[in-house]
Amino acid sequence: MDVRMSSVVMKSLTTWRNLRANVSSAVKCRLCSSSSCGQSKQQDTTNNKWSNSRPAADSTHDWIGPPNPLSNLRPIVYHVPENESPLQRRLRTLRQETEDWNHQFWTKQNFTFNKEKHAFITSQLKEKGLGVRDENGRRRSLDSEEMAKFYKNFLDENRTRHANYNREWYRRNFTITLLMARVTLRNMWTNVRLKKTSSPSSSSSS
Repeated sequence: MDVRMSSVVMKSLTTWRNLRANVSSAVKCRLCSSSSCGQSKQQDTTNNKWSNSRPAADSTHDWIGPPNPLSNLRPIVYHVPENESPLQRRLRTLRQETEDWNHQFWTKQNFTFNKEKHAFITSQLKEKGLGVRDENGRRRSLDSEEMAKFYKNFLDENRTRHANYNREWYRRNFTITLLMARVTLRNMWTNVRLKKTSSPSSSSSS
């Protein structure tokens, strides 16, 4: 019995962490590849509504803020490339919209999780004739076997929501990846054309 319950706890926690890991890993990938969009002297601070922190005015890179207390995600302010093309603007807008969408999802999900977790603990303690706090004022808790029931039920009840989140998450990131590839190829082609146009003048001057 102990082994089975421990297995349920580990599987429940692993599933929950994997959902959050998808967010963190994709954020890191987008940050690592953001340099392909070019240097900038401006910051897009207009769309980020879930952080009061802001980068320095002369910052030339993407900016990562402190974790939001509700979603536990770090807000990102994307730099605006100089002479930003419509394709680059489309990419930046989609990335910022995805950050906002992620924040909204995890804010609601964390609120629901914590609310239901508190209600579960309170009800279990009540069945034992105990209050939320002991005689010393410390908050009582349940053991891992008791909490395993909550984690499993929460994941089962939110399975469809998590599946829809994952599908939308991968769809957005697939589109972002394609746009980043298009921006990179267009930048490469522009550089090639500039080299071709500059080469005759350089040869004639010599």
